[in-house]
Amino acid sequence: MNTVRCKHLIIGGGVSGLMFANENKEKDILLVEKEKELGGYCRTIHQDGFIWDYAGHFFHFSNDEIKKFFQGKISNDSLVYKKKVTNIFYKDNVIDFPFQTNIHQLDKSDFIDCLYDLFFKEEKEDYESFLDMLYGKFGRSITEMFLKPYNEKLYACDLNKLDQDAMGRFFPYANLEQIIKSFKKEYQGSYNATFLYPKNGAKVFVDALAEDIPSSKILMNEKVISVDVERKCVVTDKREIFYEFLINTMPLNLLLESIDKKSHQNFTSKLSWNKVLVFNLGFNKSSKFDDVHWAYFPEGKYNFYRVGFYNNILDHERLSLYVEIGCSPESTVDEQSALDKVLQGLRQAGIIDETHQLQSYCSIVMNPAYVHVDSQLHIRKEEIKSQLESVGVYTVGRYGDWKYCSIEDSMLDAISVSKKLEFL
Repeated sequence: MNTVRCKHLIIGGGVSGLMFANENKEKDILLVEKEKELGGYCRTIHQDGFIWDYAGHFFHFSNDEIKKFFQGKISNDSLVYKKKVTNIFYKDNVIDFPFQTNIHQLDKSDFIDCLYDLFFKEEKEDYESFLDMLYGKFGRSITEMFLKPYNEKLYACDLNKLDQDAMGRFFPYANLEQIIKSFKKEYQGSYNATFLYPKNGAKVFVDALAEDIPSSKILMNEKVISVDVERKCVVTDKREIFYEFLINTMPLNLLLESIDKKSHQNFTSKLSWNKVLVFNLGFNKSSKFDDVHWAYFPEGKYNFYRVGFYNNILDHERLSLYVEIGCSPESTVDEQSALDKVLQGLRQAGIIDETHQLQSYCSIVMNPAYVHVDSQLHIRKEEIKSQLESVGVYTVGRYGDWKYCSIEDSMLDAISVSKKLEFL
């Protein structure tokens, strides 16, 4: 078997791995990517005149270092800037997101129920689960009308099994005062009230990250088989790679299994996640919903939880959608049946009608898609990460660090590790 050596070996060519490689492009690095294309889930499909990503990726860069990097690579005229417009389809009505700050847009009886339960909710210092937190902070009606059914569809699991802080800073919390203020003034609590998006899809950011990395330092179509942390050697399906430092971005459970499946089994067996089936759909004409960027669907009559409108973001004429369906990891999905239900749901919601013709589509399964954060496992996870770092292994990003975070957070993780290793 072919043998190579490097100082920094990077597993995974998503945004985390590419950012680390970019920070160290002048050094002795190698990046191993199992797919034939870089980007991980930030890949873009160009098909029949439609532009689709693997799922909805919207960019909200707030870090100056990240902003400066992309401003130097991507011209402003290749991006669109939007003030976010997001809706919820509920009981044949369309209301603004988030649900809890827009209950005044509901039918009168539902509004009264939500306001009453919100006022008389029973808050606690500590909550036993994500669902317990929802009831405690928002009351029965808001929880059961939207928060519970929507998140059950998203996470594809019993919400009692999710940690109360499963979404961290990304959950749109609001207290009674904020909710009542929103009756007359638009809610301002979102972390991403505006966003930017590349006219040619999310891959524009990936291309910017990869632009200055020599092709000789990237190994494509190469799968990691095992990791020997004592010998500091990664075995792929093509070669052995000896390293000084290993930067991992593949899912944490897969990394640990590739090192020693038995010794970490007690930890990895407790990790949970869901997968997401994404349909990208292109139609012959626009929809009457010509301003919304993405929308949420809590009701069980829809098999999807979210729909995004690429054409409204990119100002294209033909309706171009991504539709997301949450699934448990072990579930098998009949994609044709799921697509039929999607089209039925889109018609029921009024997004398409009998004159819309499906001109092009593709499906993607993201597995894992959302990792399920568990604070009880967090201490053990940090212990494992510390042990790995003691032998030169650093694991970063949403999946490598097994956390709920943004694309920018993942890149900042990589920069942080790069700085830590700068003088080693």
